[in-house]
Amino acid sequence: MKVFLILWIMPIILLGSWYGLSYYDINFGYRILTRDLHDLVFRIYGNILGIPPETIPALVLKAIVLDTFLVVGFIVIKRRRKQIWAAIRKMLGWTEGGQETLQASGPADSEFSRGS
Repeated sequence: MKVFLILWIMPIILLGSWYGLSYYDINFGYRILTRDLHDLVFRIYGNILGIPPETIPALVLKAIVLDTFLVVGFIVIKRRRKQIWAAIRKMLGWTEGGQETLQASGPADSEFSRGS
């Protein structure tokens, strides 16, 4: 689980750090953090996707939010799967021994078990 979370959060941290530093042109002398390269990257992505470059950061943010909901949902499901399955069984009327309850409730079953 730790590896999964690390592999999920690291690209988000790297992308967010690059975006924030390059957007405000805080480059520390590195060309990759300049505003010129920032604009060039989004222009290239905009041309590839056929959309205005200004809309890409909002789309990326929406994707990150969706991924976050999916990851949190996965964690909740993984940690509470027994409770979730118990609630589903209860909701659908299933029991632990579904076959046994059907056999015990039938009137014909008791006649055959007497050995007549």
